[in-house]
Amino acid sequence: METKKSTNEFIPTFERSFLHPRFWGTWLGVAAFSAIAMVPPWVRDPLLAKLGRLGGRLGKSARRRAQINLLYCFPEMPESEREAIIDEMFATAPQAMALTAELAIRGTEKVLPRIQWHGREYIDEMQRNNERVIFLVPHAWGIDMPAMLMAASGYPVAGMFHNQGNQALDYVWNKVRLRFGGRLHARNDGIKPFISSVRAGYWGYYLPDQDHGPEQSEFVEFFGTYKATLPAIGRLMKVCRARVLPLFPVYNSRTHCLEIYVRPPMDDLADADDLTIARRMNEEVEIFVRPNPEQYTWILKLLKTRRDGEIQPYKRKDLWGKSAK
Repeated sequence: METKKSTNEFIPTFERSFLHPRFWGTWLGVAAFSAIAMVPPWVRDPLLAKLGRLGGRLGKSARRRAQINLLYCFPEMPESEREAIIDEMFATAPQAMALTAELAIRGTEKVLPRIQWHGREYIDEMQRNNERVIFLVPHAWGIDMPAMLMAASGYPVAGMFHNQGNQALDYVWNKVRLRFGGRLHARNDGIKPFISSVRAGYWGYYLPDQDHGPEQSEFVEFFGTYKATLPAIGRLMKVCRARVLPLFPVYNSRTHCLEIYVRPPMDDLADADDLTIARRMNEEVEIFVRPNPEQYTWILKLLKTRRDGEIQPYKRKDLWGKSAK
């Protein structure tokens, strides 16, 4: 997909090819989900939970990745408990996405009463001091909402993303992300545009838990296993002269509210070595996820990179019946 972009910014652009019949199903899905997002949350959330759990049973590949991740991360946990977490994860996913869509469609006025910040004082202090900030944000189903809300409040936010395979859906979701302003940077363009934005005063939005392979990664503890973790946040905070704030959004289906948790700045990383930085990054993920495991995107290939001689978990034929591609 062609896009208009400056040296620093990715701008999603509508293409006439999106009107091709192969995308009609996508547009119908977008229209249907937009309609659901306009339904009051106390009505839509129970329906979306049922649909999500059903999708989690039918989507065997995604469920298998979640099963493997939880087995490795919580080996002491009974399988029944891990399966319950997976069911709740699939229930939470469409609920959080629907709130994101509602925010994009209706704006902040209707949604703000259902937003609860915990630790907002850390953000306010950074703003008062005119400091550069990079948010460390583990993958949650409501991951885009805090950035959208901050942009709507006048905070310039810059984030990085991966393009989706469906180009029309990729266009729609990136337009949603930019609904209130900010910047997007494609990971394919490297880290330099993101750094330029943070240096220019944008608040960075960095996802710490993706598997970037063995090169420059550190093998450090991650829940009950280990993970190849890129200690990039330590380098970013130095080159950008920024402070790092951990942040995690939690969708509460009982209150129909998004609770955004912000933890103290990670100033202890300033003089730390790469091994320590990588472990601290994972530690922040653990602190957020342990009380709210259903909020985490366990369907990602979080543990793809293993030490020499160890088989990749998703290729193990002895786990849930088949080898992952």
